[in-house]
Parts: sequence; structure tokens; C-alpha cells
Amino acid sequence: MLSEETVQEIRAAMKRYPRQRSAVLDTLRAVQRQFGYCKPEALPEAAEILGIDANALQMLVTFYDMLYDEPVGEHILMPCKNIACFLRGSDQIIEHICDRLKIKPGETTPDGKFTLQPMECLAACDLAPMMIADETYYGNLTNEKVDELLDKLAASDTHREVAEEVGSGHGNV
Repeated sequence: MLSEETVQEIRAAMKRYPRQRSAVLDTLRAVQRQFGYCKPEALPEAAEILGIDANALQMLVTFYDMLYDEPVGEHILMPCKNIACFLRGSDQIIEHICDRLKIKPGETTPDGKFTLQPMECLAACDLAPMMIADETYYGNLTNEKVDELLDKLAASDTHREVAEEVGSGHGNV
């Protein structure tokens, strides 16, 4: 089920750590990159490569906010809603995204393009209001900047291409 590329990515991650099981998060991110989420049917194979129990991987998937155990949109939008961003208008940014995409926080657009997942804190207060979209930070957001980003994401085939065109704050997560 896992692609050869994903298997090689897992094996490479295992070599970076003194204890192979330390590569669990790298492994889950590799599985998620392949399928768009941590497909439950793929976890036993990933666990076997790591030499751990598949249940341990499943527990981590359900614990971490940035790991998904069911399909999500092609583009994950994670606006920060903590105090620094809130004071600079993140609530209006989130409302604008909801209106524009016609979804509520936690939902995915019917076409499967976008999932909106507001986050409690993304540790980039200097960029407030900000969000992560496809693992890239975007800051000092306005409704116009959000619209530009959403248009580019909707039209793009690659995440890197959008980050370079729109301009991001701190790079990748």
C-alpha cells in the first residue's frame, strides 16, 4: 500500500535518529503526504517498518492536530485564533474565509479543495493575523491577501509554487 517513495522516506527518517522509533512523526507525515491523511490501512505497514505496534501510530494520529485520520481538503487552512492574532483581526479573517468558501471551521468544501481548521496558537505573533496554508506561514493578513491566496491555491498544482508567488512569512512548518 505504501509507495516506494514513502517507504524510502521512512527509512531515511529512521537513520536520522539514534532510536528508530523516534522517527514516528516523520513516518506519519510521510504517510499523510502520500494519501492526504494518515490512512488507517497504511499504518500497520508503516509500523512494521518502524518495528512498533500499529496502535501506537494510530494513537499519535488522533493526538496531534496536524495529523488527520480521515480525508481532508487538498489545501489545509489553519488561521491562528490566539490572543495576538485575535487582537489584530483574526476573527474577521476566519469569518471572511468561512463566507468566501461557504464552510464553517472544521469543514471541507464540497469540491474537496479546502479544509478550514483554526488553530489555537501557531507561534508567529509577529505576523499577526496569520495562518498556515499547506505548511507555509502567511502573515499580516487582510481579506484581500486571503482572497489572493485562496485564488492561487485553487488554481495551483503545487504548494511551493503558491508560497513563492504570494509571499510567505517564515517558510515551511
